[in-house]
Amino acid sequence: MPVSTTLRDVIGLDNALPRLADTTLVLIDFQNTYRTGVMALEGAEEALAAGARLLAAARAAGIPVVHVADAGYDVDSELGAISPEVAPLEGEPVVVKGVPDAFHGTDLEKTLRELGAGQDLVLAGFMTHMCVAFTAQGAFNRGFRPTV
Repeated sequence: MPVSTTLRDVIGLDNALPRLADTTLVLIDFQNTYRTGVMALEGAEEALAAGARLLAAARAAGIPVVHVADAGYDVDSELGAISPEVAPLEGEPVVVKGVPDAFHGTDLEKTLRELGAGQDLVLAGFMTHMCVAFTAQGAFNRGFRPTV
């Protein structure tokens, strides 16, 4: 029986997880809209707590952090705001997107390059099957090595 290979194997990437200290963290759609109302997600509070721990570790490691928010949820309203537990600090860029791939039609790639982001990105957020997955694909297509 032939050995199964992954796409990472085919293109020559290893399967080792990156060290957090060598990455850039991209937090995607950690918005209040997923905590309450019609868009509330099961497990949102636990996921938000995990995101807050990851963000704290990233800040402690001194790595760049970029926040992404979905414009479809009125980012200037309480419901569309980034949840306070993972809210950006002064100097942490926020990219507002209009489609699931946070690279499409935004300045995310430019922002990452200006921050000195290397190839390795750690992506975390809500709606993994949509916005996180599409952003991971967008990152990969632009030469980054995303880890979700």
